[in-house]
Amino acid sequence: MPVSKVQLFSLPVSDQGRSRDFYVDKLGFELVADTDMGATRRWVQVRPRGSETSITLVTWFGSMAPGSSKGTVLESSDLDADIAVFKERGVDIGGDVQEAPWGRFVTFDDPDGNGVVLQEAAGSDA
Repeated sequence: MPVSKVQLFSLPVSDQGRSRDFYVDKLGFELVADTDMGATRRWVQVRPRGSETSITLVTWFGSMAPGSSKGTVLESSDLDADIAVFKERGVDIGGDVQEAPWGRFVTFDDPDGNGVVLQEAAGSDA
């Protein structure tokens, strides 16, 4: 039976509430779930609107230090517009847009230092 999709992946964070607010309020993600899992654990799940793949914002994996994830790629159909909105919402995008044969991209970090790549594929409708 072949694998058909990525359902979710875990992103290591130090403060689930702060990270939830960043992904929902600043990046415009949808909050899928924010529920208690007992006295010391919480399930916080977010995803880009309309996406099948979700991100769980986790604090309980000892082998996953907050900020240790690099290269989460978010696809944009209008990179310049998304950069403007993100900056308006307080996202620190310090670098310039980079050009590559496959498209354009910019990088930034979430509040814990997890690296994010915002890209627009070459030939998109932007």
